[in-house]
Amino acid sequence: MVALTADHRHSEVMFQVVFNEISAAEMSQLPTMAQLELLDEFQVDPKDLESIEGSEAYGVIERSGEKLYRYRAKDLRLYFEVAEGCVVVHRVLHKNTLQDFLYRSKLPLAEDEAVSQSKVFWELIKEGENARRV
Repeated sequence: MVALTADHRHSEVMFQVVFNEISAAEMSQLPTMAQLELLDEFQVDPKDLESIEGSEAYGVIERSGEKLYRYRAKDLRLYFEVAEGCVVVHRVLHKNTLQDFLYRSKLPLAEDEAVSQSKVFWELIKEGENARRV
């Protein structure tokens, strides 16, 4: 299991960050320095998730009662949920995969809204949710 405890600079809350085997494999495809920078930048504070409206870094994607968060870091998108005090990362995708999707689908929606309506996206997330945590 890949588990990182994030040291939050703005709060006393500590989240354990857990990658499943799919998101861990996606992370491993990145250069080592990019991995380290991303992990240093990915500091999830509960306060950030309470007020994400208008946030450049965070977004929320909902469908059928499921709530998933998106963290935007340069060219990458981390899709995660918060469960029992843990941040569970389901997917780490390059932004161009989303841009290609939006371009091909020609949906006149914001990125998070368009993704939330995509069956293919939710299949990717389900695959991540069902993957073994490493």
